[in-house]
Amino acid sequence: MLKRALLQPQFLLFVAGGLLCALIDIGLMQLLIGGGAAPVAAASAGFVAGLVVNYAFHAKVTFKQLSSSTTVARYLCVVAANYLITVALVALAQSLLGWALAGKLASLPLVAVNGYLLSKYWVFK
Repeated sequence: MLKRALLQPQFLLFVAGGLLCALIDIGLMQLLIGGGAAPVAAASAGFVAGLVVNYAFHAKVTFKQLSSSTTVARYLCVVAANYLITVALVALAQSLLGWALAGKLASLPLVAVNGYLLSKYWVFK
């Protein structure tokens, strides 16, 4: 089931939307770190900016579903899980390597697969 779900064209569209959001997310994070912000705070701000674009893209383009309070609530649960994954890896990378971006990059594939599967089978079903 997992392999079949990840080989669908819809997953590629999901990933394309995710890449756009990742550019927004990482770009803002790096901009803020360059301006002196703490890495976890910068990662959080980038995550929120990417979140807004991500929801709109996937609701309108990937899954073509109208928003409802249930959809938004479920989406926010997925976001919370992905946020915790992201922040944990950013903090770990900063602590071990002194490079927050390594943690951010490591979190992206995990967050992508987790987000797609939960979105497909729970959020936008």
